[in-house]
Amino acid sequence: MTLQSEFEQAVADSRNLPERPDNMMLLKLYGLYKQGSVGDVQGERPGMTDFVARAKWDVWAALKGMSQDQAMQQYLDLISDLKG
Repeated sequence: MTLQSEFEQAVADSRNLPERPDNMMLLKLYGLYKQGSVGDVQGERPGMTDFVARAKWDVWAALKGMSQDQAMQQYLDLISDLKG
């Protein structure tokens, strides 16, 4: 399996985890997913009133410069840990 196909499988697996991760873990997964699938953060930072979008943007922006392969691997590792 290629890293890309493993990543896509992990994304599918993330929808069927035995327990729902807490919000901080969900944000971390989101950031790694976006970095792995899109690359560095794009667009303007959302405004102060959109708390959720701003938190997502911030966690993604924190990964700026990380390679997509590295982000995919970290995502895979986290999903593997969460699956148990």
